[in-house]
Amino acid sequence: MRGIKNIIFDLGGVIINLDNQRTTDAFVALGLKNIREYFGHGHAASFFKDYEVGRITDREFIDAIRETGGLTASDQAIIDGWNALLLDFPRERIALLKQLQKTYRIFLFSNTNALHLAALQGIYTRTFGSGSLEDLFERTYYSHLLGMRKPDKASYEYILRENGLEGQETLFVDDAIINVEGAEQAGLKGLFLRPGISLLDFQW
Repeated sequence: MRGIKNIIFDLGGVIINLDNQRTTDAFVALGLKNIREYFGHGHAASFFKDYEVGRITDREFIDAIRETGGLTASDQAIIDGWNALLLDFPRERIALLKQLQKTYRIFLFSNTNALHLAALQGIYTRTFGSGSLEDLFERTYYSHLLGMRKPDKASYEYILRENGLEGQETLFVDDAIINVEGAEQAGLKGLFLRPGISLLDFQW
């Protein structure tokens, strides 16, 4: 951490636990057999990517899933399947972030979407009883609101510029290597959380 003054954290798989297989299984059960062609760790294609950068609405996204799979499922069944991958916020990780606030400027940058954001905010509030995810960070950046997503170089550059951060003084933490590589190409330091490794395994 020598020379590091700022830390930008990913959200899914870093702060909140995820299980992508749950959403895959839910969509397959609804009849969308080719889900893996559209959705996967560290990348997205077609309307999934459009949804992550806010180019389409919740309504358009739900309809696109239904039309792609030829589904007859209700809106709520599709939403529940989409949100099935969101698990829990381990208390130790939240405590670590609160500790890091005292030493570093910390930020959040997540490739996410409106439905997931609403769901995970609900998980956070139910877990901790009060407060919100935003309380943990100086600024939070969600791809669907930012209009850009990782690993696009411009997305990291925007965050650096808006907050007056120097890339060499900023650590970016993500569990998708493609996103870490994107950050490094933008001049940031990168920390890749390999499978089985968590934030708690590092000396901060």
